[in-house]
Amino acid sequence: MINTANGMMSTSSSSANAQSPGLKTYFKTPEGRYKLHYEKTHPSSLLHYAHGKTVTQVTLAHLKDKPAPSTPTASSSSFGASTGVKSAAARWLGSGNGSRALSFVGGNGGSKSISSTSRIGSLGTSSSSTSMTNTNFDGKGTYLISNVGDAIFISDLNSQEKDPIKSIHFSNSNPVCHAFDQDAKEGHDLLIGLNSADVYSVSLRQQLQDVGKKLVGAHHYNKDGCVNNSRCTSIAWVPGGDGTFVVAHADGNMYVYEKASSNNFKAVFHLGSNPIARWHVCQGSINSIAFSFDGAYLATVGRDGYLRVFDYPKEQLVCGGKGYYGAVLCCAWSMDGKYILTGGEDDLVQVWSMEDRKVVAWGEGHNSWVSGVAFDSYWSSPNSDGTAETVMYRFGSVGQDTQLLLWDLVMDEIVVPLRRCPPGGSPTYSTGSQSSHWDNVSPLGTLQPASSIRDVPKISPVVAHRVHSEPLSGLIFTQESVLTVCQEGHIKIWMRPGIAESQSSNTESLSSSAKDKLLLPSKIGGSSYKQ
Repeated sequence: MINTANGMMSTSSSSANAQSPGLKTYFKTPEGRYKLHYEKTHPSSLLHYAHGKTVTQVTLAHLKDKPAPSTPTASSSSFGASTGVKSAAARWLGSGNGSRALSFVGGNGGSKSISSTSRIGSLGTSSSSTSMTNTNFDGKGTYLISNVGDAIFISDLNSQEKDPIKSIHFSNSNPVCHAFDQDAKEGHDLLIGLNSADVYSVSLRQQLQDVGKKLVGAHHYNKDGCVNNSRCTSIAWVPGGDGTFVVAHADGNMYVYEKASSNNFKAVFHLGSNPIARWHVCQGSINSIAFSFDGAYLATVGRDGYLRVFDYPKEQLVCGGKGYYGAVLCCAWSMDGKYILTGGEDDLVQVWSMEDRKVVAWGEGHNSWVSGVAFDSYWSSPNSDGTAETVMYRFGSVGQDTQLLLWDLVMDEIVVPLRRCPPGGSPTYSTGSQSSHWDNVSPLGTLQPASSIRDVPKISPVVAHRVHSEPLSGLIFTQESVLTVCQEGHIKIWMRPGIAESQSSNTESLSSSAKDKLLLPSKIGGSSYKQ
């Protein structure tokens, strides 16, 4: 068994061909056939001996047209959408460089003040005054960012070329997590976390314009582990946070940083104002973090087997609970913020409801650890005319069993399991809105023990397909395709039914309307039709 928690592998596996002879190039779903359109890989000659010690993750990045330079406004613009976040951080830490922090470890997840012994705030920057410019780069496009060994690879999603168009190498550490913000200001839109605990923010556009193999114009946070020396495990921009981002570490701590702009970077370095908050979330590693799309809630999953959901602006634990067995490795939000997916070492996919603050469904279908989950926000039921009141969710999961599973979730049709009957009553099955048939909603701010499988509705996958020859590490849904990635760094793009045919005459570009509608999940980050 391979342990992929925190992006680390306990055993290395041999490199596999991008497409094994036994793998099909399509899979069928109720709405039609998904076809393997093309693949992305990496030149093996560039890989360091450290390849195999980290697990590949993929981030989708869409670069818009480069905005015209604008005159800086008054200094008050630095508050904007992130005012609430910054003021909350000030309450957490006070004004004395991390004199206070939040802990959610003791007392059933309740928060308490603790002393911070970390040395807070040292930033560095790297730049290249002699870097050469790539004159062929036009400043826009959709890209895949992946980490393999000691390198970051950048590929053009809309090109059928297998090899990346850019590689960035790190001399002393391996990148393990990354995140992109398409609405970032001040140019820096890409975050990279390393297993040495160092964190960088860079401009993706600037990296693509440079022909070298080192980071250019980077801001360096937690340099040499001066704040926390345990490896980075997950990283995320705060939606609407005006450059605020969160870094999770293997020791159970999360840190909130303010992105340093090009104008005030030196000032931030001298003031030592970063990080602006520290959260001690759990004992053991935080394996993954994910924000709801409106930025109101932050979900974390960890080595201790718990999902925790926080009201981010209010610095408050809302709910959470334990999985059935082992660590929880991944989590993802629905677009409407009503449901959270988790997967992990129990080989199961769990669906958590924010309304009920508990598990409302679980899915069985994987034969090994679940390493990635995601909702498909572009999918609609083939039988829906758009007028039905029933909401159906499509989501996917990938695992170390090399399978992609697709699932359909319709809460109004879920069958609630046999209930324990009260004295004088009789047990019955119930359908319809599960809220009216379940026990009372869990109290605010409590962590629930693992639910009995017999008490939670079970769902089955509508599709199960072996998509790679190596264990999988993530998936991403786009409007045109489903992307799957294996631990070895091979990426496959599966086109949705009807898309491949309609694009056969023009595979080099996406339509402008598709780009406008493209939603970017924070990470890369489910055997028959349903009865």
